[in-house]
Amino acid sequence: MKISAAAGKPPDPEILVNVPKLLTAYYEQRPDPTDPKQRVVFGTSGHRGSALDAAFNEWHILAITQAICEYRKEQKIQGPLFLGKDTHASSEPAFASAIEVLGANGVEVMISEGTPYTPTPAVSHSILTYNRARRSGFADGIVITPSHNPPEQQTKGSNPRNDLVFLRTASAHVGIVFPHSS
Repeated sequence: MKISAAAGKPPDPEILVNVPKLLTAYYEQRPDPTDPKQRVVFGTSGHRGSALDAAFNEWHILAITQAICEYRKEQKIQGPLFLGKDTHASSEPAFASAIEVLGANGVEVMISEGTPYTPTPAVSHSILTYNRARRSGFADGIVITPSHNPPEQQTKGSNPRNDLVFLRTASAHVGIVFPHSS
């Protein structure tokens, strides 16, 4: 394996993300639905993009979360939704946006106690533990995480309770995994 010439050295300032600019773009940029790069599109594990490119901002999170709420209602998913986030710059505003929509839809939201950050495996474990031996009232979840994305990009995905079913919509770079209705 080749070692990067930048290994062990301070980063070049040109590659650092301007976090205030990123967070401002999260709230101020409005995606252009005629621009395919700014649309929500399903991928393998979540909606990916950068607020700096109007590809991951509040409009996206509000729409995705509302779609999740509508899907849960259609599938009669009545258990809590476990919501996790990581330390990525836009996780906090995306988390707040998601909470607003979930709350407005009457979804019971479970978040970590004692720490604001939740690794994806912890959300998955919580869902599996909650759903163990249940026949109804299943939980599912959403994780806001960059996964393997560059620092300026963010991902929003959903965690299954059991079988995996991908919800796909024409308007939606998001791979949201939902619990399969039993």
